[in-house]
Amino acid sequence: MRAFVEGVLAGFGIAIPVGPIAVLIVDLGTRRGFPSAFAAGLGAATADLTYATVAAVVGLAASRALDPVEDPLRAASVVALVAIVALRTLRLFRPASNDSPTGPDGGRLRTYLAFLGLTLLNPVTVTYFAALVLGLQVGVADGSAGKLLFVSGAFLASASWQTGLAGLGAVFHRRLGDGARVLTGLLGNVVIVAFAIRLALSPG
Repeated sequence: MRAFVEGVLAGFGIAIPVGPIAVLIVDLGTRRGFPSAFAAGLGAATADLTYATVAAVVGLAASRALDPVEDPLRAASVVALVAIVALRTLRLFRPASNDSPTGPDGGRLRTYLAFLGLTLLNPVTVTYFAALVLGLQVGVADGSAGKLLFVSGAFLASASWQTGLAGLGAVFHRRLGDGARVLTGLLGNVVIVAFAIRLALSPG
């Protein structure tokens, strides 16, 4: 059970800090409501699950294996964030009907996959989990059962936090008018650009 608690703490540790994914989930909830934002949050949580699994199984080796591709990952993440800001800016000024998915299932699946891919591009996540597992010197995540509990806790914590963000956006979706949604969308773009600049200028 201690491994599960450690996993929960790890999941909240990587999910809670405000970043571009959090901003995008809240904004998506503001524009499209809870179902689309929930799909986005589930995609982000699945990426955390993937990296938590890699880190629990491989540990520090996962971080070392990432070193040769860290710069390309960082560049790809920056390009993806800039492209998202450009697309979001165009969509902000389109009629609301053009901003909805073409179909509920296909649109949410695309949203899930998009957020899964974007979160996987983050070179910080796997390093975070690898360092965390390395720090569990007391055997908390040793053995198959311990690793499974750790990974499950990390996923559930991340998913619950992302779901909370989706719910927060959905509250705004029902209360904000079109003008307010445009304003919050532009503010979200500013935050994402700031993160992209910070990522681009961070040392390799």
